[in-house]
This record gives sequence, C-alpha cells and structure tokens, in this order.
Amino acid sequence: MREEAKMAVKWGVIGCGGIAARRTIPEGITKGSNSKLVAVMDTAPDKAKEISEKYGVKGYLNEEELLKDPEVEAVYIATPTCLHASQTILAAKHKKHVLCEKSMGMTVEECEKMIQACKKENVNLGVGFMMRFHSLHQKIKEMVKQGILGKIVFARAQLSCWYPLIPNAWRQIPKLGGGGSLIDMGSHCIDLLEFIMEAKVKSVSCFVGTLVQNYAAEDSSTVMLKFENSAQGLVDNYFNIPDASSKNILEIYGSKGSVIARGSIGQMPTGEAIAYLEKEEKGYDAAQQRTTSSAEEIKFTPVNMYQAEIESFSRCIEENISPSVCGEDGLWSQKVVLGCYKSAEEKRVIEI
Repeated sequence: MREEAKMAVKWGVIGCGGIAARRTIPEGITKGSNSKLVAVMDTAPDKAKEISEKYGVKGYLNEEELLKDPEVEAVYIATPTCLHASQTILAAKHKKHVLCEKSMGMTVEECEKMIQACKKENVNLGVGFMMRFHSLHQKIKEMVKQGILGKIVFARAQLSCWYPLIPNAWRQIPKLGGGGSLIDMGSHCIDLLEFIMEAKVKSVSCFVGTLVQNYAAEDSSTVMLKFENSAQGLVDNYFNIPDASSKNILEIYGSKGSVIARGSIGQMPTGEAIAYLEKEEKGYDAAQQRTTSSAEEIKFTPVNMYQAEIESFSRCIEENISPSVCGEDGLWSQKVVLGCYKSAEEKRVIEI
C-alpha cells in the first residue's frame, strides 16, 4: 500500500493542449476524488502558461523538468504518439506512474519497451481507453456476460467526425500519429468491442483511403473482424463525415436479441440504447413479420469517463494493484491496428 493512501495522488500532465485541456484535466484530474493536479508541461510556452495559471499549478516547458519535480507521483501523457515511448520510459526512470493516451506507441517494439521500463521501475502503466468507463457500455457488457442476448454473433462500432485539414495537426501526419482515422478512432472502437464481448480479435480485413480531406493520413477506414468467440464484427471510422450525420452507433447482436446504441461512442457520457429481446423460443417465420421481440430502453446513470478513468488509475496507485486498462492492453491494441493497416496494404486477411 502507498504510504499516503488517504491523500490524493499528485498528477503532472505532459502535453496540456488538445484532449488534456479539453477533457482530462478539467473533467478528470481536477474533479477526481483521489487526484490532484500539481504540474503541467507543454513545449508551447503560451499553452504551458495558460494552463498552469488557469489551475494555479507549476508549469514546465520540457518533460524532464516536470519529471524531476518530487511532488509529482503520476503523469498523464497526451502528446503526439511518436513521443509516447520516450516520454513513458523517461517517466518510469523517474519513478512516476504513467497513464498514456492511446495509441500507446508507433510500433509493437515501442510498446514492449514501455512495458518493460515500467515493470523494471515498479510503476504502473495504463492506457487511455476511457470508453470502457462509460456506464452504458458497462451495462451492455454485463448483459452480454449474463447471456441475455444469447450467443453473440455480430458487433459493430462506429465513430466518425468532420476533421478537415489543420496546419501542423499531428493526427493528420502519419509519421507523428501513426495513421489517421483508423488508429485514432478505430483503436477505441475495436477495444470497446473486445471489452464488451470479453473476446479478443483473431483476424482482420481492412480498407483505408483518403477520399475527401487533403492530408497524408487516411480519412476513411472500414475493418471487418473475427473474434475468438467466433463472432464477426465491423468497425467504421471516417474523418470526412459531418458530425451531425454520424450517429456513432454501437450494435451487438446475439441469438436471443440485440442492443442498438446511439451517441455513446465518443467523449460524452451520454447516449441511448434499446434492447430487442425475444420473448420466447420460436421456429422459422417465413413471413419475417418481426413483431414478437420486446423493445426496452436500457436505463443507466451517466458517469464522466475521464473522471472515472483518473480515479481508477489513482486507486491502483493507492492500493498498489495493476490498472484495469494496462500496458498489455495497449500493446494488444497496437498489434491489432497494425494488422489492420497490413491487411489494407497487402489486400488480404491478417491473423493477429
């Protein structure tokens, strides 16, 4: 057990723009019941000054300065993907616990080195798949686990948005982010389906392309998946569909019914879901009237995913236990996503 278990875990943030400034700092670290923001770092002086002054914490311009701060116990890394490995390994050497945004790294080898470094220094390594903490997703997962939907045969996760060319946006530059819509949004969707079904991906077939936007990363990706439980799946992610047109749908189909959710995949804790459950066993209906299933709205209490994620990781530090979303999960996601890109490039099914 951590000696100061009853005190809030003191956090530093490496890369305090983007998702850190928009979500994780204001909704997660500063709102968590067991977390406290003490320092931020950004290479952009104006951003570091803005965020440090906004929250009344120390501001740094390079990660080593922040990591040398003895008050910092854990760091949240939200920099471009190409920096994750070096910053995580450096943080581990300074005995800091690390919550790293996905994607965990650029390559499988980077992810493995990150895991090894954190294990060597006996610090926790977590990865930011925060959609696992959505209370509706957890409720659907429980329904699947209880067998309410029967044998799961098909699942789909959709996450798309309008993401036009923005100068120096690292998600649009493959050498900085590792890819485009697939690695940025598809990694979330694939992880979520695995989480809900408690089944890993076995094989993938993928198509990617840049159809609308004018940048090097793909703005379009569609992945067909086969899971170890024999279910099949589809994940579609696009940077070229207007926000209002993409309903970010989650669908789970089984031999006894289905769940159709809208608006739960994304950054908000909201959404809605309907369960369509068979009332009784029946034979083949040649007329396909589709009138006997029971439609029921799934009730849930919204929970802020970023706060839940930070509280969960902080609890792991306090209790000296492994994170619920650990480095090995990030490594596996890396293998699956890179398998998808390989499938698209080689135009064949890839076994993971």
